[in-house]
Amino acid sequence: MNCSGLRRGAALLTLAVTTLVLSACGEKAEPPPAGKPQVSVVTLRTQPVVLTTELPGRASPYRVAEVRPQVSGIIKKRLFTEGGQVKADQALYQIDPALYQASYNSQKAALARAQAQLKTATLLVQRYKPLTETRAVSRQAYDDAVAARDQAAADVAAAKAALETAQINLVYTQVLSPIDGIIGRSSVTEGALVTANQAEPLAFIQQIDPVYVDVTQSSVELLRLRDAIESGLLQRDMSKDSARVSLVLANGQPYSLEGKLEFSEVTVDEGTDSVTLRAVFPNPDHKLLPGMFVRARILEGVAPEGLLVPQRGVTRNQRGQATALVVNAEDKVELRTLKTDRAIGDQWLVTEGLQAGDRVIVEGLQSVRPGVEVVAKPFEHQGGNAAAAAAPASAGATK
Repeated sequence: MNCSGLRRGAALLTLAVTTLVLSACGEKAEPPPAGKPQVSVVTLRTQPVVLTTELPGRASPYRVAEVRPQVSGIIKKRLFTEGGQVKADQALYQIDPALYQASYNSQKAALARAQAQLKTATLLVQRYKPLTETRAVSRQAYDDAVAARDQAAADVAAAKAALETAQINLVYTQVLSPIDGIIGRSSVTEGALVTANQAEPLAFIQQIDPVYVDVTQSSVELLRLRDAIESGLLQRDMSKDSARVSLVLANGQPYSLEGKLEFSEVTVDEGTDSVTLRAVFPNPDHKLLPGMFVRARILEGVAPEGLLVPQRGVTRNQRGQATALVVNAEDKVELRTLKTDRAIGDQWLVTEGLQAGDRVIVEGLQSVRPGVEVVAKPFEHQGGNAAAAAAPASAGATK
């Protein structure tokens, strides 16, 4: 074969390969129908959604005691370590007991004297009684003896009360802890003069295991929550502890132990238009300190038929209303005005405007408008399929 024949054969072979490649490309990239834009949609479905509300709050001690002396005197000893743990009825201070010991001894002697007088008066009455019956002693003398005995008995009772008071004052020379907790710094030292029930406390004791967390919720949100429960949009399982609360610390880390809601204020603060909610948390490691800022996540309940819509498919109109474009059964675009409850991750919880089965456009929004016929394909979520976009909401849904 000559050179010209080889050239013609190579040209024909190149033309055949090119034709095959072009025909194969045409089969893979079939163009959409003329004039119909292509969009990606997510088909909605209902699902149970656990709802929580995240509110700011601060930790406060479970119990607080201000230590004050109940008798006056000079502090002889301080019997605790500042910042340490103390137990109820543990001695904290020792006040000089000398004067109170002397008073106790004096009252004890007075009681003994009164008891002796009572004994004498009682014996006199016993002797006069038979003599009165034989008229050896006048009735007047007998009545005077009885009165003297009764007065002696009253003196004994008064002496016992005075002795008990002296004993109590003697005991009060030891200032005791009223509660278990952590004691702060002492405001006095040895040698200081303290007075009974003085205004300035000697020390503060705080019990922080368990610990309170006080959060505030607006009255508007409280009314919204009650309306949702009454209408059936939100359900609470009263057979379980539905008032569970979790915490997020100031550094963003979650608190490991779960608490429970104790009570809600019944009065709205006029200055902030909010109510106070109080939760109690176990605090064995004393990680939560009084005054610490936290964020509390309170379990509201479960929306049994929650409808979650990807945020990328929801926009706002000039009035600030949430809207979405939906592909109807005729493959035409419809504009829907929505009512959203809250954001859950990258989705909106929608309560009005959409229903299960609706196809919401999430890609291609810029190239379509209401009334336009489109070609809809399922949205391919990153790392998954279209179903991933409408996955069930986790229990950590926050407002």
